Amino acid sequence: MATPTISALQADITTLAVDAIVNAANSSLLGGGGVDGAIHRKAGPELVHACRLLGGCDIGDAKITPGFRLPAKFVIHTVGPVWRGGRHREPILLAMCYSRSLQIAADCGLRSIAFPCISTGIYGYPIELAAQVAIDAVDASPHAPSMDEIVFCCYSRADLDIYLQLLGGP
Repeated sequence: MATPTISALQADITTLAVDAIVNAANSSLLGGGGVDGAIHRKAGPELVHACRLLGGCDIGDAKITPGFRLPAKFVIHTVGPVWRGGRHREPILLAMCYSRSLQIAADCGLRSIAFPCISTGIYGYPIELAAQVAIDAVDASPHAPSMDEIVFCCYSRADLDIYLQLLGGP
């Protein structure tokens, strides 16, 4: 298998035309604030209906739905940990979000995926630490080689700068 293109960009994840975008969801999967709310608004009411049928999601796990009105074909919903100082398995649980999302994408034959900065919003995970966990988890995933493209989609320029530095980019 080929090595995927791994990049970071600043954008609204709901505008990306990839096979799947990842939703930083809460455990109910029924919508919320931040990335989760934006994805639900743009995908339309069909998304919340599809999520109701999934019965929620555990921290570190992920589940997939169609993208409905989004440019992305699918949404992979994952529940990141709330930051509690880093001594409550947060890095392990966050890494599981990335690896599980990649596993689902690979199992569904998807070739491109975009991740938001999981757990860094209201869940309070420091972006510098979260970005390192994200990159390490993608690098370690046995499912990453099945992808053509893996994108870290950052909402802010400050977050993008952190990812670019860690990825060795400009």
